[in-house]
Amino acid sequence: MAQQGDWHPFDSEVQFNLADLLYRRAELSNSNIDALLDLWARSMGNPAPFRSFKEMHAMIDSSELGDIPWECLRARFSGDVSVGESIPDWMQTDYEIWYRNPDAVVSTMLNSAAFAGQFDLRPYIDLDADGRRRWSNVMSGNMAWRQCDVIMKANPNALGAMYCPIILGSDKTTYDAHRGAVIPIAFLAIPHSDRRSDDSTAFRTFKRQLYHSSIAAVLRPLCQGMHEPVVRRCPDGHFRRVIYDLVAFIADYPEQVMLTGLVQGWCPKSLPGSLDVYTGPRTARLVEGLTGLLDSKTLWKEYGIDDDVIPFTSDFPRADIHQMLSPDLLHQVIKGTFKDHLVEWVCNYLLAKNGERKANAILDDIDRRIAAVPPFPGLRRFPQGRRFKQWTGDDSKALMKVYVPAIIGYVPDEVIKCLSAFLDACYIARRQDIYSDTLDAFDAALHNFRELREVFRIPGVRPTGFSLPRQHAFFHYRRLIEDFGAPGGLCSSITESRHITAVKKPWRRSNKYNALGQMLLINQRLDKLAAMRSEFTARGMLPGGTGHSSDSTLAASVLGNSRQISDDEDDDCSPVQGQATLGRVKLAQTRGTSY
Repeated sequence: MAQQGDWHPFDSEVQFNLADLLYRRAELSNSNIDALLDLWARSMGNPAPFRSFKEMHAMIDSSELGDIPWECLRARFSGDVSVGESIPDWMQTDYEIWYRNPDAVVSTMLNSAAFAGQFDLRPYIDLDADGRRRWSNVMSGNMAWRQCDVIMKANPNALGAMYCPIILGSDKTTYDAHRGAVIPIAFLAIPHSDRRSDDSTAFRTFKRQLYHSSIAAVLRPLCQGMHEPVVRRCPDGHFRRVIYDLVAFIADYPEQVMLTGLVQGWCPKSLPGSLDVYTGPRTARLVEGLTGLLDSKTLWKEYGIDDDVIPFTSDFPRADIHQMLSPDLLHQVIKGTFKDHLVEWVCNYLLAKNGERKANAILDDIDRRIAAVPPFPGLRRFPQGRRFKQWTGDDSKALMKVYVPAIIGYVPDEVIKCLSAFLDACYIARRQDIYSDTLDAFDAALHNFRELREVFRIPGVRPTGFSLPRQHAFFHYRRLIEDFGAPGGLCSSITESRHITAVKKPWRRSNKYNALGQMLLINQRLDKLAAMRSEFTARGMLPGGTGHSSDSTLAASVLGNSRQISDDEDDDCSPVQGQATLGRVKLAQTRGTSY
């Protein structure tokens, strides 16, 4: 048992903090680390804490904390190959899937002292002093309750076990956030082909099925803990019987289509029908029944089902991918409905009503209004108006605060009311805690938005209506909030928050040749440093914490697709790792002279 003052594998606090500074925070190159250590030794007259970068790396690598090695799966096409025809390259390629044992990842997370006093043993209903129900995290939602009921009916031996929901996510990159409550567990392969195979049905089917088969193979070690309780050490030091459950999946719409085996343009959570209305839930049981009754053509055209794909959830008990899909504030609401739809519609409305020349003059004046917003705490400045190169989630959230006043006078009152109704619903959905009466206010705002958006049903804007999957998803939010808690706890901004540190920066630190192996090693060392810092902090050997509140569901894992990383990718990094600080804002005593 480690004791107070034991910095193993380092000799002292100075050694650990120096390694953490050089490798994680400063990200110095190996040559610069050696140069710094040499200057240290010559200036101090004593040996430096490390003889070289190799010794520092070796000490980090020798730590058992956070030591979950990466493993490799290999897969290739196993279908029929036509004799006498040239075989496409994608049929002959071996695809590598790098992953970490998810059971070991969850066990490590459960054993983390950083979560002591901040985890729940079972689902709960949270009521305030007035008897209003409050939804916050997954354990406060209905989904966890329902899953526990199903577990008990299937296995009475689970009585008294700790419920451990597993939250998955999939995106083009992998990440870590929230004090280690979200950990990357896999880099999935993306098959590529030549142009003649890009549009072939066989290649598209193989690509989708490889995706699902890879996820199923990676998650298979969790199966035992999903059928029967397993004993795990918890953050408070006690050993408990734990039952795992795949409860939620965070994904943007294109990933949802891939996950559910749907045709593009269909809703993964609703029955067939117009995206303007809700027609009932789509479930795995319903899809399975339809697949057994109807032919592929009917399934595709009338139900949006691609029966060539078997979802990975079919390999796991209680898992229904349609029910697992959680709300995604970032892509469905903040960047989807606001940025991609409403802001674009306003521009198109001005063009349709005023002509190109006058509309451009109006848009320039709107940009000047946005740029003229005076400095104020909580308001971001846009010196160039809204015409910046890339929109991140933070850009969209900041623009929401000033956009409506900037367009007043140039658009009808109905447009202003439409955007105001949307913002009312958006700000309610973004709250950390949502109450039962708040959901009624959310429904009212959403109803107003649905009616008022008809002002855009004109030529040049939305003459064909509003069958938009991301916007349609917003109308599922009341039920999703009741199931999963406040949407902010399951937003894709969580999975993207470590995009820089887990993918982009390791890519830059690599030599760009066969970079994946180097990126995996960098991530493993960063995980070990984070685990050591968490352990040393829990022992009282280091001050402070990370500054984040953790989701009480605790166990969350992330899946990602490996691909080449470019330096101009969108960064939506909400949480930032670091020590907790107290902030204070002091207002200026005089007004800004330049305004």
